[in-house]
Amino acid sequence: MRDHYLMFANYNKWANQLLYADVAHLPDHQYRQDLGAFFKSVHGTLNHLYVGDTIWMNRFDGEGETPKDLKAIMHENFDALNQARIAMDERIINYIDDLNEATLAADFSYQTIVNPENITQPLYPALAQFFNHQTHHRGQVHALLTRLTGKAPSLDLLYYLREQTMAA
Repeated sequence: MRDHYLMFANYNKWANQLLYADVAHLPDHQYRQDLGAFFKSVHGTLNHLYVGDTIWMNRFDGEGETPKDLKAIMHENFDALNQARIAMDERIINYIDDLNEATLAADFSYQTIVNPENITQPLYPALAQFFNHQTHHRGQVHALLTRLTGKAPSLDLLYYLREQTMAA
């Protein structure tokens, strides 16, 4: 099971690199434009992804401050957000790489943000939620990019896997 999640951690890094490379070409007004998405803009949605990852990683490894608002803007500047994203993706890979099957099956506890309550559950379904959440919001950024520029990178997991197979 660990290898399954390690694949998702590496895919996450790959997909974020592609997405951020395209977002980097947006003029600032388009990057921040309210397009009616749940987190309004590309800027808001990318920040939410980072907020969500920060919350979950703090739950998983106990390190760092936990944002209290899911709509928090943790990095106002795109370049700073991009650098934080790169570091977060490495943190995720390192965390998953250190897991073992017993840890994945063991319970862990955390407190929710929106309606605070204490939750105890096995780690592995929380990791599934973690990676699914990333894919969900990357898809929103993908749609916003398509709306703004007429194109966005192909982020399908199969493209990542094919690329890995060809590299090996």
